[in-house]
Amino acid sequence: MSTRLVILGLLQERPLYGYEIKQLIEEHMGDWTAIAFGSIYFALGKLDEEGFIEKVATEQEGNRPSRSVYRITGAGRDEFQRLLRQVWREMKQQTYDLDIGLFFIDALPPQEVRESLQARIDQLEDVLRHLEAHQAEQMQQPEIPSIAKAIFEHSRVHVRAELSWTKTLLEGLERGSYP
Repeated sequence: MSTRLVILGLLQERPLYGYEIKQLIEEHMGDWTAIAFGSIYFALGKLDEEGFIEKVATEQEGNRPSRSVYRITGAGRDEFQRLLRQVWREMKQQTYDLDIGLFFIDALPPQEVRESLQARIDQLEDVLRHLEAHQAEQMQQPEIPSIAKAIFEHSRVHVRAELSWTKTLLEGLERGSYP
Protein backbone atom coordinates (compact mmCIF):
# COMPACT_ATOMS: atom_id res chain seq x y z
CA MET A 1 0.00 0.00 0.00
CA SER A 2 2.77 2.48 0.84
CA THR A 3 4.18 2.37 -2.70
CA ARG A 4 0.78 3.21 -4.16
CA LEU A 5 0.20 5.97 -1.59
CA VAL A 6 3.59 7.56 -2.24
CA ILE A 7 3.23 7.46 -6.01
CA LEU A 8 -0.26 8.93 -5.94
CA GLY A 9 0.88 11.57 -3.45
CA LEU A 10 3.84 12.60 -5.58
CA LEU A 11 1.74 12.72 -8.75
CA GLN A 12 -0.61 15.20 -7.09
CA GLU A 13 2.16 17.77 -7.36
CA ARG A 14 2.86 17.33 -11.07
CA PRO A 15 3.19 14.67 -13.78
CA LEU A 16 6.31 12.53 -13.33
CA TYR A 17 8.07 9.61 -14.95
CA GLY A 18 9.19 6.53 -13.02
CA TYR A 19 12.81 7.50 -12.53
CA GLU A 20 11.80 10.91 -11.15
CA ILE A 21 9.55 9.17 -8.64
CA LYS A 22 12.45 6.90 -7.66
CA GLN A 23 14.75 9.90 -7.18
CA LEU A 24 12.22 11.78 -5.06
CA ILE A 25 11.70 8.74 -2.86
CA GLU A 26 15.45 8.19 -2.45
CA GLU A 27 16.25 11.85 -1.79
CA HIS A 28 13.39 12.73 0.54
CA MET A 29 11.89 9.50 1.88
CA GLY A 30 14.73 7.00 1.87
CA ASP A 31 15.29 7.17 5.63
CA TRP A 32 11.73 6.19 6.50
CA THR A 33 10.34 4.15 3.61
CA ALA A 34 11.40 0.86 2.10
CA ILE A 35 10.17 1.14 -1.46
CA ALA A 36 12.17 -0.94 -3.91
CA PHE A 37 12.95 0.47 -7.34
CA GLY A 38 11.20 -2.41 -9.13
CA SER A 39 8.04 -1.99 -7.10
CA ILE A 40 7.66 1.57 -8.41
CA TYR A 41 7.30 0.41 -12.01
CA PHE A 42 5.04 -2.48 -11.03
CA ALA A 43 2.81 -0.07 -9.07
CA LEU A 44 2.77 2.44 -11.94
CA GLY A 45 1.52 -0.30 -14.26
CA LYS A 46 -1.18 -1.40 -11.82
CA LEU A 47 -2.28 2.17 -11.03
CA ASP A 48 -2.51 2.90 -14.77
CA GLU A 49 -4.43 -0.32 -15.39
CA GLU A 50 -6.85 0.56 -12.56
CA GLY A 51 -7.43 4.09 -13.90
CA PHE A 52 -5.81 5.91 -10.96
CA ILE A 53 -3.09 7.39 -13.15
CA GLU A 54 -2.70 7.86 -16.88
CA LYS A 55 0.19 8.08 -19.28
CA VAL A 56 0.31 11.58 -20.71
CA ALA A 57 3.51 11.43 -22.73
CA THR A 58 6.38 9.25 -23.80
CA GLU A 59 9.72 11.02 -23.93
CA GLN A 60 13.06 9.95 -25.31
CA GLU A 61 16.39 11.73 -25.03
CA GLY A 62 19.03 10.71 -27.53
CA ASN A 63 19.78 6.98 -27.48
CA ARG A 64 18.30 6.53 -24.02
CA PRO A 65 15.25 4.29 -23.54
CA SER A 66 11.91 6.01 -23.78
CA ARG A 67 10.14 6.98 -20.57
CA SER A 68 6.48 7.37 -19.82
CA VAL A 69 5.18 10.42 -18.00
CA TYR A 70 2.19 9.82 -15.70
CA ARG A 71 -0.37 12.05 -14.06
CA ILE A 72 -2.99 11.33 -11.46
CA THR A 73 -6.66 11.04 -12.46
CA GLY A 74 -9.73 12.10 -10.50
CA ALA A 75 -10.18 8.49 -9.40
CA GLY A 76 -6.52 8.51 -8.38
CA ARG A 77 -7.06 11.56 -6.18
CA ASP A 78 -9.95 9.72 -4.49
CA GLU A 79 -7.78 6.61 -4.06
CA PHE A 80 -4.98 8.72 -2.59
CA GLN A 81 -7.40 10.18 -0.03
CA ARG A 82 -8.71 6.70 0.82
CA LEU A 83 -5.21 5.28 1.29
CA LEU A 84 -4.09 8.31 3.28
CA ARG A 85 -7.05 8.00 5.64
CA GLN A 86 -6.36 4.28 5.98
CA VAL A 87 -2.75 4.99 7.05
CA TRP A 88 -3.96 7.38 9.75
CA ARG A 89 -6.60 4.96 11.08
CA GLU A 90 -4.84 1.59 10.86
CA MET A 91 -2.56 0.28 13.56
CA LYS A 92 -0.47 -2.65 12.37
CA GLN A 93 1.36 -4.90 14.77
CA GLN A 94 5.09 -4.66 14.18
CA THR A 95 7.04 -7.89 13.99
CA TYR A 96 10.79 -8.25 14.16
CA ASP A 97 12.88 -10.99 12.59
CA LEU A 98 15.32 -10.66 15.48
CA ASP A 99 12.63 -12.07 17.78
CA ILE A 100 12.75 -15.29 15.76
CA GLY A 101 16.50 -15.31 16.28
CA LEU A 102 15.94 -14.89 20.02
CA PHE A 103 13.55 -17.82 20.06
CA PHE A 104 16.32 -20.02 18.60
CA ILE A 105 19.18 -18.36 20.50
CA ASP A 106 20.45 -21.69 21.85
CA ALA A 107 21.34 -22.81 18.31
CA LEU A 108 24.28 -20.38 18.19
CA PRO A 109 27.35 -20.17 20.41
CA PRO A 110 26.86 -17.51 23.12
CA GLN A 111 29.95 -15.58 22.02
CA GLU A 112 28.60 -15.32 18.46
CA VAL A 113 25.29 -13.98 19.77
CA ARG A 114 27.08 -11.38 21.90
CA GLU A 115 29.25 -10.33 18.95
CA SER A 116 26.18 -10.06 16.73
CA LEU A 117 24.40 -7.91 19.29
CA GLN A 118 27.43 -5.64 19.63
CA ALA A 119 27.54 -5.30 15.83
CA ARG A 120 23.82 -4.45 15.90
CA ILE A 121 24.46 -1.77 18.55
CA ASP A 122 27.20 -0.29 16.36
CA GLN A 123 24.86 -0.29 13.34
CA LEU A 124 22.04 1.36 15.30
CA GLU A 125 24.41 4.07 16.53
CA ASP A 126 25.49 4.65 12.92
CA VAL A 127 21.84 4.90 11.86
CA LEU A 128 21.19 7.52 14.56
CA ARG A 129 24.17 9.59 13.44
CA HIS A 130 23.01 9.33 9.82
CA LEU A 131 19.46 10.37 10.69
CA GLU A 132 20.69 13.39 12.63
CA ALA A 133 23.02 14.50 9.83
CA HIS A 134 20.45 13.86 7.12
CA GLN A 135 17.79 15.79 9.02
CA ALA A 136 20.11 18.78 9.40
CA GLU A 137 20.87 18.63 5.66
CA GLN A 138 17.25 18.15 4.56
CA MET A 139 15.77 20.80 6.85
CA GLN A 140 17.99 23.45 5.27
CA GLN A 141 16.31 22.90 1.90
CA PRO A 142 13.40 25.30 1.36
CA GLU A 143 11.25 22.72 -0.46
CA ILE A 144 11.26 20.35 2.54
CA PRO A 145 8.09 20.83 4.61
CA SER A 146 8.50 21.49 8.32
CA ILE A 147 6.59 18.26 9.12
CA ALA A 148 9.69 16.38 7.96
CA LYS A 149 11.19 17.23 11.36
CA ALA A 150 8.49 15.12 13.01
CA ILE A 151 9.13 12.28 10.56
CA PHE A 152 12.83 12.27 11.36
CA GLU A 153 12.07 12.37 15.09
CA HIS A 154 9.67 9.44 14.72
CA SER A 155 12.44 7.39 13.11
CA ARG A 156 14.98 8.43 15.73
CA VAL A 157 12.64 7.52 18.60
CA HIS A 158 12.23 4.02 17.19
CA VAL A 159 15.96 3.59 16.57
CA ARG A 160 16.80 4.87 20.08
CA ALA A 161 14.30 2.41 21.58
CA GLU A 162 15.79 -0.45 19.56
CA LEU A 163 19.29 0.62 20.62
CA SER A 164 18.32 0.74 24.29
CA TRP A 165 16.59 -2.65 24.11
CA THR A 166 19.56 -4.22 22.32
CA LYS A 167 22.02 -2.87 24.89
CA THR A 168 19.81 -4.20 27.71
CA LEU A 169 19.62 -7.62 26.04
CA LEU A 170 23.39 -7.77 25.59
CA GLU A 171 23.94 -6.77 29.22
CA GLY A 172 21.49 -9.47 30.30
CA LEU A 173 23.29 -12.08 28.24
CA GLU A 174 26.63 -11.05 29.69
CA ARG A 175 25.25 -11.26 33.26
CA GLY A 176 23.76 -14.69 32.54
CA SER A 177 20.13 -13.55 32.85
CA TYR A 178 19.37 -15.23 29.54
CA PRO A 179 20.66 -18.51 28.10
